[in-house]
Amino acid sequence: MPTPPLAGGTAGPTALRPLLDTVLTALHDGAARRGGPLPAGGPDTVTPRTRSATHPLIPDHGTGPHQALRNLVTALAEGAADPAHPHCAAHLHTPPLALAAAADLAASALNPSMDSWDQAPAASTLEADLTTALATEIYPHTPSPDAVITTGGTEANQLALLLARERHGPIQTICATNTHHSIARATWLLGLPEPVAIPAPTGVMDLAALDEALTELHRPHLVVATAGTTDTGEIDPLDAIADLCATHGAELHIDAAYGGPLLFSPTHRTRLHGLDRAHSVTLDLHKLGWQPASAGILAVPEHHHLTPLHHHAPYLNADDDTEAGLPDLLGRSLRTTRRPDALKIAVTLQALGRTGLADLIDRTIATAHHLADLITQHPTLALYDRPTISTVLFRPTHADDHTVATIRRTLLHRGHAVLGRAHAENRLWLKATLLNPHTTPEDLHALIDLVTRTTTSLLTHPTEGDTPR
Repeated sequence: MPTPPLAGGTAGPTALRPLLDTVLTALHDGAARRGGPLPAGGPDTVTPRTRSATHPLIPDHGTGPHQALRNLVTALAEGAADPAHPHCAAHLHTPPLALAAAADLAASALNPSMDSWDQAPAASTLEADLTTALATEIYPHTPSPDAVITTGGTEANQLALLLARERHGPIQTICATNTHHSIARATWLLGLPEPVAIPAPTGVMDLAALDEALTELHRPHLVVATAGTTDTGEIDPLDAIADLCATHGAELHIDAAYGGPLLFSPTHRTRLHGLDRAHSVTLDLHKLGWQPASAGILAVPEHHHLTPLHHHAPYLNADDDTEAGLPDLLGRSLRTTRRPDALKIAVTLQALGRTGLADLIDRTIATAHHLADLITQHPTLALYDRPTISTVLFRPTHADDHTVATIRRTLLHRGHAVLGRAHAENRLWLKATLLNPHTTPEDLHALIDLVTRTTTSLLTHPTEGDTPR
């Protein structure tokens, strides 16, 4: 077998073109075979079919690039939960824009590693400029805001707690019961005290309970607020929380992984009033930014807040190299080798501009409100609340929690829809997280029809709920 060609260099594009044609055909064929938002049959069907199509993964003699790409990409596409389908709406799992995916291909082909300048000369400049620009969106009134790129909200939240620990020692985290699970996990990883969880009886942080906790607990404190909760998409009262933090001398971190991109929408950015008062902010553009994962951000109001991340490894950032003017990149992440995720983000922002991104955000939120209207008007469905961002909770009015869970699993097993689940007001709700700006009113009507027909079937014939665990 001849030596396989490389993706980079002047010869790389010539080698890639026929392979990409094979990949694109396989993506199309796999999606056509699937025929819906996810494959029907559940794990008992999908697992053996996928293994049959892809094994042996390590043959004695290779099949060649086109056959391997055709087999595995087709199998993966056929067995995918495809967020580009309007009925795949369970999670904060966005359908990536084609232009962002295309930029990601360039990043893979060039393969710069963002841990030293000599591996990423231009990419390091692009990343520095992008992170400064995004940090300035969050902190427009500070002289030197900065940000680092992360794998997502979880890593960004962990970094925020790490930086707070480095400033204050074993800081006590205070968060509400609506806070993302990554906060508690980060305290465990960092050896910090377990978070103090205060109530969120209306879905957002209770201000009186926060005031009481800040008064009674020993300092130093780090309050974690949320702009876009995972279950309901609600936004804590950021400005009021920042006021309490200022009164009690506490620091504030805001997890805006979901809601942060509202900054780009003149219509909706007022919901984030007070965001710039945080000591750190998490943003995640592979949610309401339509990026392929990963595309997380941790922003801080001043560049020097990132100083604790500095790390020295002579083969990557030797002192004399740094003194000679080579940028030191190791302090831009806890990771060493990492991808140039800045490229796809920068391409998207430049291609769409502020108005284009605002249009996607506004369109998506309007779609969520339209779904809420349809649910409100439907005689057998109940709406939890008007959507704050793009998450809609609803349930059949005459179904108990067991039936709601069974409806969800039945839709999954039949390959009809991917809906999430969330507990609120001591009940289980179906969750539609709408992130597809191409979703139409007809798609929403069809989704409601799927839910109501499945509900009627299960209430009439309970044994029809073929829902493996």
